[in-house]
Amino acid sequence: QCLLSGSWRSDTGCRMVVFTVGKDGSFSGSYLPVPAAGNSEILSSPLKGSQQDVGLVLQPIFSFTVHWQHRDTTQMSAFLGQCYVGTNGEETLHALWLLREASGSPADDWKATR
Repeated sequence: QCLLSGSWRSDTGCRMVVFTVGKDGSFSGSYLPVPAAGNSEILSSPLKGSQQDVGLVLQPIFSFTVHWQHRDTTQMSAFLGQCYVGTNGEETLHALWLLREASGSPADDWKATR
């Protein structure tokens, strides 16, 4: 069974900590990007999300958003993925993400999403 609660590290070294997952699948936590180790201006940022009921699905789909707490930034990221349990019992997360910055006008809308 795949449980999101705990500490996760990405292939690039980013760290995500998920606090207890509620009965309704909701969770919160924090996200710390890689450069934070050498840059005091990059802070741990809050995340909020939800996952499928692990009582019904052993490898649940999840989603969460990160509201970046960087200095002078107006960015948010959305992650969508699935938690897998390997044959050795190890849990891994596979996710896609989008980063969105505030844009000044509709003409700049597409450039604000990565």
